[in-house]
Amino acid sequence: MEKIIAVRKDSRGNIIAIKTEKNVYDYDTAIHMAKTGQLDHVDSFNRYGRDILRSEPDKTKENNLDNLPEF
Repeated sequence: MEKIIAVRKDSRGNIIAIKTEKNVYDYDTAIHMAKTGQLDHVDSFNRYGRDILRSEPDKTKENNLDNLPEF
């Protein structure tokens, strides 16, 4: 499994790409990776008719996707 270490956001603050310890992936690829269990501590779910990435709930805010460094 790959761990997400940074995210890229658009001008509205939406995540459009992720960076893992191995590579950079666009959002659609990251969704597929989450659905197939290739990303560590990340889930994909459908909200408002589209797939969303979400870090698995825990008591740590530092590892939430929105709180990761940007690249």
